[in-house]
Amino acid sequence: MGPGTVAIIPSANLTYRSRDVEHRFRQDSDFHYLTGFEEPGCVLVLAPGRQAGESVLFCQERDEKAERYRGEQLGPERAAQMLGLDEARPSGELAEALPALLAGALRVHVEFGAHPAMDERLLKSVAALKGRGAPQEFVALSRLLHEQRLVKSPLERRLMAQAADITTAGHLRAMRQCAPGMTEAALEAELVHEFMRHGAPAPAYPPIVAGGANACVLHYTKNDAPLRDGDLVLIDAGCEHQCYAADVTRTFPVNGRFTPPQRDLYEVVLTAQRAALDAARPNASFDAPHQAATRALAQGLIDLGILAGDIDQVLEEQAHEPFTIHRTSHWLGMDVHDVGDYQVNGDWRPLKPGMALTIEPGLYFPDDPASEVQPPWRGMGIRIEDDVLIGAVNAADEQEGHTAKDQQVLSAAVPKAIDDIEALMRG
Repeated sequence: MGPGTVAIIPSANLTYRSRDVEHRFRQDSDFHYLTGFEEPGCVLVLAPGRQAGESVLFCQERDEKAERYRGEQLGPERAAQMLGLDEARPSGELAEALPALLAGALRVHVEFGAHPAMDERLLKSVAALKGRGAPQEFVALSRLLHEQRLVKSPLERRLMAQAADITTAGHLRAMRQCAPGMTEAALEAELVHEFMRHGAPAPAYPPIVAGGANACVLHYTKNDAPLRDGDLVLIDAGCEHQCYAADVTRTFPVNGRFTPPQRDLYEVVLTAQRAALDAARPNASFDAPHQAATRALAQGLIDLGILAGDIDQVLEEQAHEPFTIHRTSHWLGMDVHDVGDYQVNGDWRPLKPGMALTIEPGLYFPDDPASEVQPPWRGMGIRIEDDVLIGAVNAADEQEGHTAKDQQVLSAAVPKAIDDIEALMRG
């Protein structure tokens, strides 16, 4: 940030599901990244060069009645030492203290729009300083902080690996328990049970458990239909572990056996996913896995007779797009669709060690009688997704000074080869 600057980072606040029923609290990712503090109603102020302390936390005071309802609070008396901050003060002092913290600052780093109440308070504080050293410039906090979050530290990489391990256990349980006649909700319950049993309090996003043609709805979350004998089921689910997300998708037969048409289409997606994984290497562009997957998907559609023409013609005419409909990757970290720019100065950014992304090609054929796609393909949706760390090494390798691997597939233990899936489900 440099001298003469200030950053303002609010925490998340409690939100309500209905009347007096609160949603489960989940801390703002930026605030958690900088503090590790899991209480609502706080504001972190960073002021490089401030003699009285460069990091100041405003947090809730301890309240005996509130603690009876929600549990022990840290309170400003203990927060500075326990969180490694220079100073901690009661939240009630923020309005009075903020103008003094901003006075003389040339630049304020903040994310306008994310916390409207904080925006209003900040602008009032700036207005009160007119003629007395009001800040001259506001800069998006994300320009620095989100670029920092994009590259994961060794500790973050370990947390992400743990999230993937818990998620793996959930997917394995779901495959073993799946049977015709279950509902999508019952299969979701198997996943969530396993996540919570291993210490992950909640999924990182609403799980998608989509049987048959429901898999063609990308963000299907109703999860209330019966699972039918002979259909495929697509599960897109990941746990959140200490604020770090996993995001894994597998598609498998409800009865444990792929039909020949299901095998053929599944192999196209699996070939595309392997091509994309092979392209996800240090210094390759972020777009390289998508281009590799797209070419493999298009070729597979030609080979199955769903598309006509040679591969270059199909790609040029984008004839594959009605069946592919989404990109192959997104950043992964504290947020499922994590922060960080995908392009820099108009060019796809290169992949660097410490970056984490998903690899998730898919093919979708809605059950639409008007579709030109005929049975047996109609009504099938197949996606295969893994979590990948670029240039990642485990802690033991780092301590021994080993060279980083090109990549680490965190979710590799969830089977995706047809024979492996069928063997697991038989067992």
